[in-house]
Amino acid sequence: MEVRTLETSEAARAGCADRIGMAKLAKMAFDGRDLRPQWAELIAKLLNGTADAGEGIDLALIAQLLGDKAAGLAIQQEVLLSHRLFRSPCTTKNPRLRVLALAAATDMGSNTPIEFLLEESGMELMMLYVIPEAELPTPLPEHDIAIVVASDSEDCHPALRQIDAAAPGWPRPLLNPPRLVSSLDRDKLYRLLEGIDGLEIPATLVVTRERLLDAVQSPDELKDIAADLAFPVIVRPRGSHAGSGLAKIDDAAELARYLDGREGELFFVSRFIDYSSLDGLYRKYRVVFVDGRPYACHMAIAERWDIWYLNAGMSQSAGKRLEEETWMRTFDIAFARRHHAALTALADRVGLEYFTVDCAETGDGSLLIFEADNTAVVHNMDHAHVFPYKAPQMRRIFDAFAAMLVRHAVQRREQAA
Repeated sequence: MEVRTLETSEAARAGCADRIGMAKLAKMAFDGRDLRPQWAELIAKLLNGTADAGEGIDLALIAQLLGDKAAGLAIQQEVLLSHRLFRSPCTTKNPRLRVLALAAATDMGSNTPIEFLLEESGMELMMLYVIPEAELPTPLPEHDIAIVVASDSEDCHPALRQIDAAAPGWPRPLLNPPRLVSSLDRDKLYRLLEGIDGLEIPATLVVTRERLLDAVQSPDELKDIAADLAFPVIVRPRGSHAGSGLAKIDDAAELARYLDGREGELFFVSRFIDYSSLDGLYRKYRVVFVDGRPYACHMAIAERWDIWYLNAGMSQSAGKRLEEETWMRTFDIAFARRHHAALTALADRVGLEYFTVDCAETGDGSLLIFEADNTAVVHNMDHAHVFPYKAPQMRRIFDAFAAMLVRHAVQRREQAA
């Protein structure tokens, strides 16, 4: 197969539309700011034809932050048909690096929220949306390094295939290549990580509604799906995010009620692993990997097994926050050392320059993996008076990410020289 080397140009880069961007708008929403006045102003401009492309793509994000995902995606699609290259705010007029993020036309949770990582970096961030309706621009905008931010979700697959076809001739370093991103969805990850010593990850299988209904009639049908599958099981709709539709099902009657209340024909199913600690609480960790090195991101502690940071009540409990702070401060000499072999093997198998893992520890000391992806939100939005220990840790991650980009860009230049 002939590999065509792509070219870049400053003229193409000049076609960037400026936007407010995810980091600033999400922080406004996180702080409780009312985004509706901004929505009203921008939608009026959109309707009378005076909104520019950057304002249109910001409007699409505001709609999603206000809870109207369908409207946000519709506006985004309309904007992307005419303009696909956007620039986020930069802290300097003379950026030390130009970063091109390759995104898919999907919801706000299915592309890496890279703006949080680079917000104070002094780097210029351009985001190029890759859509089925258009080829990659020729030439590409001038950049020093590119990174794929689309995820391994079904609506991102066309973009990943398009980028993958161009990857062999990409003119600059291309991080998080599509072929590796495409191994992260739940029904593929457990196969990728299978057999790592000290690591446990339950098989997650795609199952049709019909097969689950068979299991309602005869629970032994679960063993036909997987030999070790039996109640209780974890079920969620395929393609769901942030715990939407996630449930622990204890018996056939509960499974019947679950299916009655859910649409869709495909579901993820896995066995439930009780990861509660001796005190009866559940502890869930988010670990960020940058060039193979793990960093503590956050720790959630709750009485319930289905933990997310926002439902764990961390801001209401000084004791929980102290435990999270201790975990962060001792991460390199405690958690990371305890699981060194498993974390190293995990990073090698995933192979991405940047990704995150949500995990826990089992009673026998194994590292229990829930998911790995490249789109989890890693941010510094938490209020410093409640979480004073978080900002320094997030800065470590952000600095490591920026340093990684510089390192890869410099290595390519040295090789070219």
